[in-house]
This record gives sequence, structure tokens and C-alpha cells, in this order.
Amino acid sequence: MEEDMEVSCAQADQLRTPAPYRHPHHTQKAFDVLNMMRKQALLCDVLIIVDGKEIPAHKSVLSSCSPYFYAMFTNDLSEARSNRVMLQDVDGKALTQLIDFIYTSEIGVTEENVQILLSAANLLQLVEVRNACCEFLQSQLHPSNCLGIKDFADLHACTELMNYAQAYTEQHFSEVVKHDEFLNLSSSQVTELISSDRLSVQSEENVFESVIGWIGRDPANRQQYISQLMEHVRLPLLSQEYLVETVGEENLIKTNIFCKDLLIEAMKFHLTKGDQKAVYKTPRTKPRTPIGLPKVLLVMGGQAPKAIRSVEVYDFKEEKWMTAAEMPSRRCRCGTAVLNTLVYAIGGFNGSLRVRTVDVYDPAKDAWTTVASMEARRSTLGAAVLGGLIYAVGGFDGTTGLNSAEYYDPRTNEWRMISPMSTRRSSVGVGVVGHHLYAVGGYDGASRHCLSSVECYSPEADIWAGIADMSCRRSGAGVGVLEGLLYAVGGHDGPLVRKSVEAYNPEINTWSQVANMHLARRNAGVVAHGGFLWVIGGDDGISNLGSVEFYNPKTDTWTLLPSNLQTGRSYASVAVVDKPL
Repeated sequence: MEEDMEVSCAQADQLRTPAPYRHPHHTQKAFDVLNMMRKQALLCDVLIIVDGKEIPAHKSVLSSCSPYFYAMFTNDLSEARSNRVMLQDVDGKALTQLIDFIYTSEIGVTEENVQILLSAANLLQLVEVRNACCEFLQSQLHPSNCLGIKDFADLHACTELMNYAQAYTEQHFSEVVKHDEFLNLSSSQVTELISSDRLSVQSEENVFESVIGWIGRDPANRQQYISQLMEHVRLPLLSQEYLVETVGEENLIKTNIFCKDLLIEAMKFHLTKGDQKAVYKTPRTKPRTPIGLPKVLLVMGGQAPKAIRSVEVYDFKEEKWMTAAEMPSRRCRCGTAVLNTLVYAIGGFNGSLRVRTVDVYDPAKDAWTTVASMEARRSTLGAAVLGGLIYAVGGFDGTTGLNSAEYYDPRTNEWRMISPMSTRRSSVGVGVVGHHLYAVGGYDGASRHCLSSVECYSPEADIWAGIADMSCRRSGAGVGVLEGLLYAVGGHDGPLVRKSVEAYNPEINTWSQVANMHLARRNAGVVAHGGFLWVIGGDDGISNLGSVEFYNPKTDTWTLLPSNLQTGRSYASVAVVDKPL
């Protein structure tokens, strides 16, 4: 009872005592007046002198915002009593802008003033301006300037910006090495960079070539560092072909005993089988483990119901769909490959003709270009990247199914034929596991059968060989690779469109069933990302699908994505790429 009375009395006191009135703009108005008084030199009690310029101000206002000025004006030294203070080692224009900021809370950070502003803000301990400068520099990061920004951030103890610039450099290494900032680094700086486990490179070739390029900028003075640098190039991770034809033929390697020993180590690693590789385990045999950039899913072109040009982008982190630059022309039933951050749309059907042409999308520029055309016209082909080359396999040329295959070398911008498969395969799925290329199912055309057979290609021997058949016939199956297993997703056998999925283990040459998809699909796009297998669009034999679902191998379950494609489409090109900054 007494507790109830106390509560009631407290509530009554609250009712009798109104909340204090607070004017929302009072502080801003006061500072506006103080700034006007400063400009008119009214009641100012200090002149800040820098570069011969006098800036009138109020000690109390400066001290309220800057710990530097607070310490200056509250100590027992003569500065505290003086009405004239001269500042050294600070840019006059930057100081003027910072004093303006103290009075107005506004400042313009630009490419021209950001460095002098950051230096002056550090001196005056204006954290808000310092953070604004760091955010601006972070937004300006580019492969041509990231090394300089990292060093500048380190100089000014901007740890977060320095770490971000370091991560950006590692994630964009292949582009960074093309610019003068990299080519002008010291040998110790190059060593520090290429020794990082976090370098994001398509192939260790990028690292080897960056070292040769750096030395080539000033060979007379830099070739002495070849041993120091090559110790951190992971030669065992290069292909045997590249080791023999490129590394072994490089004069800098041939004339250096230590580098020749590194090359021998790499060749021994390749020649050693299975468990014995552990004998040659060194820091150079350890794969790099880059911290990846945020990723997006590209869905390009396709059939809806005719060939289309539109491109949709799914942001995995934001969980939303957007649009990107359209393809140069209508294209469906093409092969898709991602190499060196570029996305290749290979061959296909433009609504009238089967084509040989290849369009290339650069996500960073949101723009399309073209490269050399294939030797053969191919639609419903399979495509994949192996050893830095893009392979185009099988397909349909408008007359017959194809057993031929060819590869594209981006260094020479040329296509070359390889040995043909034993079977004609249109609507074929292609994937890479280890150092082998797999052509899965398809339609043979000649006997008018959908196929359950699978062929495996060895690029070293230029030979195709049959492996275990799938459990059923699949034409138009999506193919993806996840954790060393090759998945065949959906597809059809005549009018029967499948929702079943099976996985191939190359170590035991066996296919095994996994959980069915939610929907039957053929001609869907399939790609691996984040430990999941993503299946996009396709058709169910009656209509095109806009739905997306993904497979979790740990739980053997499929999940439908809540949001669909804006345009349902089959035969689309799909790829996962770094999210552009």
C-alpha cells in the first residue's frame, strides 16, 4: 500500500513539473551569430596567424571543438594569455577551412584539398573532419592510387583507411601491378605485397609476371632482387606448361641458381603423386586465401520467349535485384565464362542465327566489348575456364549437333580447336573439377537421344575419355561445381523435365542422388557461391521461370529465393562477379 502511494506521488510530481522547453534551432542560431561576429572581428580575443595571414576567432569557440586549442588556451604558458598565436607546419588554406568548420559544421572535401585537410585536422584533433577525409579517400580508391593512399593513411595513423586500402590492393592486385605506383615501389615493398596470403589472383601467373614487370622497369638496378622476390612467388601453383614454356625460358630465371632451384622444386611438386606431395610442402605450395570482395549475380540475355538483351543483377548482401547495361545484341543459348574479372558470353542464338561471336562484360565499367569470334558457330554449348583458357564445347551450329571443342587464349585473342569428343552434344553442360573438363549429358542429334553419358577432357594430353554415366538421361542440365563435386541439375529426357539432381565424385568415379529441387527445370543457369549451388530461371517445359533456388550440401536441402527475376528466362548466361565499387 505504501509503495503504491509513493508511485502515485511520484507520478503527481511529474504532472506538476513540466519538461524544460528546448528550442530546436537555438544552438545553430547562436553559432551563426558567433560566426558573423568572427567575420566582423567583434569580441574576438585571439588572432591565429598562419602563412602571414591573420584569422580572428574566439578562444572559447575554438577550445569547445578542438582539443588542440583547448590545451593551448587553458595551460599556464604564454600562449594562453596571448591574443596572437602563430601556427607552424599547417597549411593556411586548410586552417581557414577548419576554423570555418568549427563555426559552421560544414566543410568541402575534394580531391585537391583532402590531403592538406587531413593533415591539419589531425593536428587540431578534429575527429569529424579527419573521418570525412578518410571516407572521401576510401571512396576514391582505384588500382592506380591505392598504394599511395595506403601509405598516406599510415603516415597519418588512419588505421581503418590504411587497412581498407591494403585489402583493396590485395583484392585488385592484377590491376594494381599495371600502374606506376606499383612499378615505383621499393624491392622490400614489392616483397611485402607479393608474400601476402590474401592476394586475389586468377592465377599465380599474375604474381610471377608482376615481378618480371617490376624488374623490367629498371633492369640494371633491380635484377639483383630476383632471388628475394621469386622466393615469394608460388611457382608450384603454376601449370606445368607455364613453368616449362614461360618461367623456364625467362632469362632472369635461367641465369640465377637460386631461381633455378625454385623452378626444380615446382616441377618436382607437379611430378609427385598424391600423399607424397606433403614431402615438398613449403610456403610456396600453400594456395593463397584471399578475402573476397562482396559478390553479385549476373543474369544476362536468355530466351523470354525470344532472345533478349536485358541484364539483371542480384546483390547477395542487399538481397535485391537491379539492372545493368544491356548486351550489345540479343543473345540466348550461349556459353558463359568468367576470366580475370571479365564475363564472356560465347556464341549462342540471336533470334535468327547461331553465332560465333563473343561479347565481354566488364562489371567495373558496366560496359560490353567484343573479342575474337570462335572457329565454329555454336548455340546450346557448354563453356568453362581451365588453366587460364576458356573452353567452348559442343553445341548446335544450325544444322547438326557438334562434337568439336575449342579454347580461347586471352593473351593472344585467338581461338584454337582441340580434340573432338566421342559424341555429338548439343544442350551440354560443362564444368571443371581439378585439372579436368567435364562434358555432361546433352542431345546427340543423330540418334535423337538425350544423353546420360559424360566425357572428361585432359588438356595436358588433349584427350577425351568416358567416365561413369549419370543415373538418367539429361539434356539441358545445369552443371555446377561445389566442394570438389560436379552437379548435374534438372534437364530433360524428351518431354519429361526433371527436378532431380545428382553429384559426381571424381575420386571414386561415381554419381549419387541428392535432394530434388522445388521445381522441375531445364536450360537453367547454375553457379556456385558462398558454399551454395544457385539455380536461376530455366523453363519447366511449358513456360519460362523467374524463380531462383539454392542448394545447401551440408543439409541436403533446397531453398527458394523470396524475390524472382524481373523477367522469367531460360537459356540465360549466369555468373558471379565482384560487386563494383
